[in-house]
Amino acid sequence: MRAVVFDDFGKRPEIREVPDPRPSREGVVVKVEATGLCRSDWHGWMGHDSGIALPHVPGHELAGTVHSVGADVTRWSTGDRVTVPFICACGRCAACVRGAQQVCERQEQPGFTHWGSFAEYVPLRHADTNLVALPDAMPFTTAAGLGCRFATAFRAVVGQGRVRPGQWVAVHGCGGVGLSAVMIAAACGARVVAVDVSPGALELARTFGAEICLDASTLGEGEVAAALRDATGGGAHLSLDALGAPVTCANSVQSLRRQGRHVQVGLLPAGVHLPMDRVVALELEILGSHGMAAHAYPEMMAMVASGALRPDLLVTKEIGLADVPEALMALGTAPGIGVTVITPGI
Repeated sequence: MRAVVFDDFGKRPEIREVPDPRPSREGVVVKVEATGLCRSDWHGWMGHDSGIALPHVPGHELAGTVHSVGADVTRWSTGDRVTVPFICACGRCAACVRGAQQVCERQEQPGFTHWGSFAEYVPLRHADTNLVALPDAMPFTTAAGLGCRFATAFRAVVGQGRVRPGQWVAVHGCGGVGLSAVMIAAACGARVVAVDVSPGALELARTFGAEICLDASTLGEGEVAAALRDATGGGAHLSLDALGAPVTCANSVQSLRRQGRHVQVGLLPAGVHLPMDRVVALELEILGSHGMAAHAYPEMMAMVASGALRPDLLVTKEIGLADVPEALMALGTAPGIGVTVITPGI
C-alpha cells in the first residue's frame, strides 16, 4: 500500500510503498476512505510524543470500510462503514470496565502507538470495543473528524464541561477542535465567545454560532481575559483551551467567573503556569478531556443525524496522500482555517 512515512522527527515525510497490514485476532484492517490532518499529527512528527517508534506512519482521525477481519471479531464484517475513536481501548482494564475507555490503562492510538491512517489501509485492534458504525448517508469526509476533533470537542463541552443552555462558553483557539466546540456549545443553547488571532477562523466561528468573537491579536497581555469577562458580565461559566499553548490556557482560566470550569483540550507539551490563587479564591474547576469512548457516540451521532450538528461544514479542504508531506510540515506555522481531510484515493 501507499503510505506517508517519516524516518526522523521533524524531517520531511515521504510517500512510500509499504507492506499491507494484517488484522490481529481481535482486530480489523480498515480501508481508509478519509482521514483528518490534525495538529496532533504535527506534534507526533515533531517528536513531542515519546511513544512513537521510527520509521512511522502518522494519522489518527479516520473513516473507511472494514477490509479484513480477525478470527475473534464478532460484531463487524467486511464492507462495514466505520470510524473509530483515536483512543483505542483494550476493553478489559479497570478504566474500561467502568466505561472510561478514553483513559484506558493499555490504550493504543493509531498514528502514535502504531502506524496510522495516512495510508491506504490501517490496522485497528480490539474492534468489538472500539469501532463505531457510520450511517450510509454520511460522507466519509464528514465522518473522519468524528474520530478525534469533533468527538473530543463534544465530550469536552457536554461531558466534562457540563454545558447548560444560557451559560457563557468561551473557546480559546478556533482550529478544528475549537470550531467544533463552538458549534456544539451553540447547538446546546449556550452563548459562545470565540477567541483566536485569525479573522478567518473567527468568521467561521461566528457562522457556527459564536455570539461574540475576540481577535486576540489586537489585545495586549492580560487583556483577552479582561475583555471576555467584561463581554459576559463576569466571565464564562465554561472555558476551553482548544489550542494548547501557555497563553491560551492561562487566558481560559483567567476568563472564568466564580465556580467556573476550565477544560483543557489542546496538548501542552511545554507545560504552563496557572493562577492557582484565582483557582482557590473563586473555586474554579480544572478539568482535562481526552477523546470520547465508542459507547458514548450515540448522543453525538443523533444530533448529527437530526441536523443540529453539522460537522460537514468544518471541512474546508480536501487533499490526496501526495499533498500530505507539505501540509503536515506547514501545520506548525500555517495551520489553515477549518479542517483539512485527506482522501487516499485522490
